[in-house]
Amino acid sequence: MSDELGRILAAAAQGRFPPADGGVTVVDRPGARDEGVVAFTAHSVVFTAEDPEWIRAELAATASDRLAVTMNPGFLAALMRRTGRSMDTIDLVTVAEALPGEPGVELREIQDREHPRVVGALKRRDEVRVWAADGGVLVLGRGLAGRWEVSVEVDEAARGRGVGPRLAVAARHLVPGPVLWSQQSPGNARSVRAFQRAGFRPVASEALLAAR
Repeated sequence: MSDELGRILAAAAQGRFPPADGGVTVVDRPGARDEGVVAFTAHSVVFTAEDPEWIRAELAATASDRLAVTMNPGFLAALMRRTGRSMDTIDLVTVAEALPGEPGVELREIQDREHPRVVGALKRRDEVRVWAADGGVLVLGRGLAGRWEVSVEVDEAARGRGVGPRLAVAARHLVPGPVLWSQQSPGNARSVRAFQRAGFRPVASEALLAAR
């Protein structure tokens, strides 16, 4: 286990990115739960318990543009076979600074640890807290490399009323750390727009491999 990925992410949150040199950095995974790839502009970080030499050989053998090879389906499929893991999708990774004061949204924290939202979140995050609001749900917890992450779910009947951006801003008031991260599927344009309206800025793409 290594905290090197955590240091890279913390620097990226402050606008200090790996060099845009077309390179690939291979580091040990930050914990047993997660392996995968974070791709910044013209530089990727592969975090895994696998042999770095195997990673580099597989990247070299993958037919792809070199700047895109770590997110190429062929490489990711090979990495999943090698690790025995699975993944859902490639996400856009966004980040925003914490905000002072109380959230401007009325929230009710869900204390029931058997609540479906809590149970689902605990599969991906630690120190999970979940709040219900009028029209949606806000989930906060520690995800990849211990970073604070938020996800928001908006009820179908409440869509188009600005609930998503308001909950995302509220999370910036609730996070106990200096910054807050979130992931959105690039195809989910509604979610991407909601988090950008809430002040989250894109920093990378990410493929998380989870144990089956």
